[in-house]
Amino acid sequence: MSSTTVKKKNPFQWLVRYFREARAELKKVTWPNRQMTTTYSLIVIGLCLILAAFFGGLDWVLNKGLEWLILLTS
Repeated sequence: MSSTTVKKKNPFQWLVRYFREARAELKKVTWPNRQMTTTYSLIVIGLCLILAAFFGGLDWVLNKGLEWLILLTS
């Protein structure tokens, strides 16, 4: 055998190592407090509502324009 052969790892050992490393990384995370989470959630919900209203209005305007073109050509 050559010296460059790759040693096969046990899948179970690999999985256990993966979860240990993931847990260690999650302990390093600075988690937001309740006030920050609430603030950011409200910002996201507000922006979603604004974008929904914008695209709904744009859809309505384009629909009316298309109806006008159809009436104009018929």
